[in-house]
Amino acid sequence: MSREGRILLSRLSARNKEPKEAASLKVLVADDEKSITLTLEEDLQEVGHEVTVANTGDDALAAVQRERFDCLITDLNMPGVKGHELIRQAKELDEAISVIVITGYGTIESAVQAMRDGAYDYIQKPFVNDQIVVQLEKIGELRDLKAENKELRAQVQEIVRFENIIGSSDPMQEVFRTMKTVSRTDSNILVVGETGTGKERVARAIHDLSPRRSHPLVTISCAAIPSTLLEDELFGHEKGAFTDARDRKVGRIERAAGGSFFLDDIDDMPLETQVKLLRVLQERELERLGGDETIKVDIRVITATKVDLKEMVAEGRFREDLFYRLNVVPLQLPPLRDRSGDIPLLTQHFIAKFSGGRAYEIKPEVMDAMEAYYWPGNVRELEHAIERAIALAGNATFLKREHLVERSPVHKMALQVPRKIKGLKDVVEEAETEHIKEVLKITANHKAQAASILGISRKNLWEKMKLYGIDGSGA
Repeated sequence: MSREGRILLSRLSARNKEPKEAASLKVLVADDEKSITLTLEEDLQEVGHEVTVANTGDDALAAVQRERFDCLITDLNMPGVKGHELIRQAKELDEAISVIVITGYGTIESAVQAMRDGAYDYIQKPFVNDQIVVQLEKIGELRDLKAENKELRAQVQEIVRFENIIGSSDPMQEVFRTMKTVSRTDSNILVVGETGTGKERVARAIHDLSPRRSHPLVTISCAAIPSTLLEDELFGHEKGAFTDARDRKVGRIERAAGGSFFLDDIDDMPLETQVKLLRVLQERELERLGGDETIKVDIRVITATKVDLKEMVAEGRFREDLFYRLNVVPLQLPPLRDRSGDIPLLTQHFIAKFSGGRAYEIKPEVMDAMEAYYWPGNVRELEHAIERAIALAGNATFLKREHLVERSPVHKMALQVPRKIKGLKDVVEEAETEHIKEVLKITANHKAQAASILGISRKNLWEKMKLYGIDGSGA
């Protein structure tokens, strides 16, 4: 089990050890001896239970048929329906109901038989009411424990489904919350993230959490299949549709019927194929290549992109109507560099995966270097780095820094970072430019007022506008 699973177990275990208030139960007391039911009703109500009294078996049976009780306290010999029949029918109506049998000396054997039939316990008459109170406390504790165990099983099952997506950072917790919410729906999901952030794993987890999990998840990468073959893979073909079409082929979309269909690298899909995919999303139907039969498909569509599709739409390389169909629920995966604290968790996971049972360690200063590294390839790069470091470790138990993070070819003692990172001067100039433009817009290009707001002289403002190429007119 993952670290998150162990934390959950320990948290719930600690919660189980906390002192709890006595549970309030709905109790039905069935006995023809009114002296017993009267005093028992008073004492049970005094400790917080909700009590209903029936002095005949018929009245008791009508009560359990009318409403739900947590506990039935019943005598075996009553006018009307007898205790054994009452217990049997109460259990048929609600298997969770707890039964306490109160019985005279001569019917102990019958009480034991009642326990075999599902009664929780029996108490021999005459009894002290505190005996019943104690038994109800135990029943209440047992009920709460069952409820907590049910909650625990549900939460652990959820963690198991997230086993291959590890992260305790705030951005990843937000991803998990969104996944859990949207998995219950059939809404189209667009997963956005850099290469190596785990988009396909997220798609699989959403499918595994969804009501469609008993049906297939069919995946395809638009980048991995030549554009000339992509439509055939998606929609299939009829026999004779083209020269080599000797048999009918069912496309991947059709094969996902009842389940989920995951389209990775949707940004690599040709425009002509986008048109056909749009019809599938709008009508949930398709036609195989070379065929005229309209085929209905019941699927949930999840797509993924490594680039900003809005920019592609603006450039005319992606259909706007398709983008809005896909982007019903956007799910942004954070790059590894923005997932504070997740690198140690992921590192331990990958060490366990590749170590073959051997114990490997990473020194604190090496882990610091790993957390400072930019990881342009994200989780996939980290996974390959751990696999490489273990392969090159030999007999050593400590994984080496040079096997885990890349060095800069320019600065030999520094970590390699992407060239696209801007220098501080450029960042400051961009920030000043945008802020001056914003203030000038707010003040309708009134230079004196803008300079006052910015806390600089009008001459200084004019110099900065000239330096940054800001064109403004007004007072």
